Amino acid sequence: MNPIIGSLAALLYLLSGGLLALRLARAGRNMTPSKSGSLLPGWGAALLHTLILAQTVFQSAGLNLGFFNALSFTGWLIGVVLLVAAIVRPVENLGIIAMPVAALTLVLGLRFPAERIVADAGRWPLELHIFIAILAYSLLTLAAAQAVLLAIQDHRLRRRLPGGFLRGIPPLTTMESLLFQMISAGFILLSITLISGLFFLEDLFAQHLAHKAILSFIAWSVFGVLLWGRWRFGWRGRTAIRWTLSGFAFLALAYFGSKLVLELILRRY
Repeated sequence: MNPIIGSLAALLYLLSGGLLALRLARAGRNMTPSKSGSLLPGWGAALLHTLILAQTVFQSAGLNLGFFNALSFTGWLIGVVLLVAAIVRPVENLGIIAMPVAALTLVLGLRFPAERIVADAGRWPLELHIFIAILAYSLLTLAAAQAVLLAIQDHRLRRRLPGGFLRGIPPLTTMESLLFQMISAGFILLSITLISGLFFLEDLFAQHLAHKAILSFIAWSVFGVLLWGRWRFGWRGRTAIRWTLSGFAFLALAYFGSKLVLELILRRY
């Protein structure tokens, strides 16, 4: 049954992403899809995705977070965070990237199932720590996507090309404000993750993930310096974009680079 539900969810994710892309491309014209109508298939996809995760990740033995399961869970959370944030913030255009990514992670999770229990049943503090960590990663992934969109917007404005899809996104100052809101929220969650991780050092070393903590700390430092630079020197534009993408690169290596090497290359479970 999961393949059928998964296929439908993936199609709904892609439909939502396609409608959002069409909405952005046709900004300012007639017959443009509405924001709520474009996001509605995404909500349906997220609900179906939840049903699959309830069987593949949240098992009676504990959290099953093999590489592709973790990828699927993260893709789902990125989509959910975006859908919720879009209710109160103009971030729906990020769904053009987030929705297809969620679809891809869902398909990969179903295609390549793997058994790796990272938190035994009943160990809710560790499960909460893992959830906060993935939530932090999801927020900062959206911040990285926002930085890419901001870079394109900045490039086109510098070349005096204000038309096209720029009509469908907020002004540059609003885009920067949204970027730093995402980074601030992600930084707080990442800080909680690193602090709470001190209570699970035994699990950390047992799973050969000390390098993950080091890379996460480097990413935390990069985002911390960026926020300090914004507060102290008013960093913005290309400086903010470079620091954001650098921090995300370290975070991606920490979260999935280590899992890829350990599980798919070294076969350590």
